[in-house]
Amino acid sequence: MASADVKAQDPRIAGISSAIRVIPDFPKPGIMFQDITTLLLDTKAFRDTIDLFVERYKDKNISVVAGIEARGFIFGPPIALAIGAKFVPMRKPKKLPGEVISEEYSLEYGKDVMEMHVGAVQAGERALIVDDLVATGGTLSAAIRLLERVGVHVVECACVIELPELKVCLKIQKVIWCPNYIYIYICTLLFVMVLSII
Repeated sequence: MASADVKAQDPRIAGISSAIRVIPDFPKPGIMFQDITTLLLDTKAFRDTIDLFVERYKDKNISVVAGIEARGFIFGPPIALAIGAKFVPMRKPKKLPGEVISEEYSLEYGKDVMEMHVGAVQAGERALIVDDLVATGGTLSAAIRLLERVGVHVVECACVIELPELKVCLKIQKVIWCPNYIYIYICTLLFVMVLSII
């Protein structure tokens, strides 16, 4: 694994990182909950977070920003507006009123389903998937599969926080970008890049 520290390159990273509150043993013992609500209260850190993503994606010809429920709905729309892309919500079952396409995925203790409106994206479009946190990569993997099933090219996945102790690379063969430092893994001959805050 190769790594390169980006903290020294961008002074905004420290402010973003310090604005995220860590709550131990929530929602259950042993979990270190990464609370982004404190980031949202800090207008400079929130703007810096969006700006870092916009700077990365503004020239990548992305036409779709797909936000994963629910916190992807916080970060996705301002990124989409700034880069001139449409925002597509990827939701839990039975939350979208129209005809949907679904993708089932595994959780630690069971399964879940992600849905998107039929016709929200078109074959050949270039997409960015946005969520607040990447842990095991199961949700991002489902989002990638869902978009690729309808012919969309997923350019990257963008997350504010990555939990480096979990094995994301085992599930995702796409680039993941979180603004802090870079990890490059070789996974089934593809690179997965993670720049993370935590």
